[in-house]
Amino acid sequence: MTLKSKILVIYTGGTIGMIMNPETHALEPFPFKNIYTHLPMLHLVDAEVSFKEMLPLIDSSDTTPQFWVRLATLIYDNYNDYDGFVVLHGTDTMAYTASALCFLLENLSKPVILTGSQLPLGVIRTDGRENILNSIEIAAAKKEGKPRVPEVCIYFENSLFRGNRVYKDNAEHFNAFHSANYPKLAKVGVHIRYNDTFIRQTSEQSLILHTKLDENIAILKLYPGISKQAMRSVFNTEGLRAVILETFGSGNAPSNPEFISILEEAVQKGIVIVNVTQCKGGGTVEIGRYGASVLLKKIGIVSGHDITTEAAVAKLMYFLGEGLSNEEVKHYMGVSLRGEITV
Repeated sequence: MTLKSKILVIYTGGTIGMIMNPETHALEPFPFKNIYTHLPMLHLVDAEVSFKEMLPLIDSSDTTPQFWVRLATLIYDNYNDYDGFVVLHGTDTMAYTASALCFLLENLSKPVILTGSQLPLGVIRTDGRENILNSIEIAAAKKEGKPRVPEVCIYFENSLFRGNRVYKDNAEHFNAFHSANYPKLAKVGVHIRYNDTFIRQTSEQSLILHTKLDENIAILKLYPGISKQAMRSVFNTEGLRAVILETFGSGNAPSNPEFISILEEAVQKGIVIVNVTQCKGGGTVEIGRYGASVLLKKIGIVSGHDITTEAAVAKLMYFLGEGLSNEEVKHYMGVSLRGEITV
């Protein structure tokens, strides 16, 4: 007799569990009780499903690195008691949380599936019902006795993505997430079609929990005409350790001497600058491919390859929190630790 997989569903807040505040008429998170009233078909799921609320419930706009550590710790503390985890989370910062969990949970060998919805669960047309049920089924799925998807993922609108490869690009459509530089891990229709070639292998090592994240980073998005005053205001931030420089195309930036000088001064002060393209898909940062980026390489700016901004934020916070030196950070930004870049 095959034992049913045991799945823990963790509710953190977000639209999927929202109700209308009668006074403000705004959607607010409510305690995730009476789930079987909204999802009676949960009784038919071929898994033992438990629910836990991570209090206080929050709107995902209030997500912080401290929240990521609490969530990772909750998964770690329950790791030996369950075969997989489903995290119900608001969509706005879901990609950031998924990326953070990838780095905080080293040697993960069980599914951690983040999902949510564009419409509250209590609304008749909600996408939340299918997202929850399919996420649980995927988290419970096994092949030859091992989890089918032993990594942090996001499931949304019939698609399963690697968690550190995703970005939200639509606030209205049900297919709110995309992964332009990495294939979907599974597609859900009448059957669930797993893309096994692109799923990370189960780790044979024990799970390691990391709990230190350094928030002293910034994002600087380039635009034509960006002023040196605006740039200096970022690089002069007290305690700043690293900056994600969102550049054009394949990693290009202005060749103006004043612009380059400001970047060079920051690098010399010990600030790590990582070049991440503003383009959501279709390529990677190739410093030096065009003349406009040659100087960036010369002054010591690091390529982020095809990493998303969300994953770059989590990766830098993780490295700095672990106490890596600048040279180590620069080196490991070019190494794929959790499948976050293509190298």
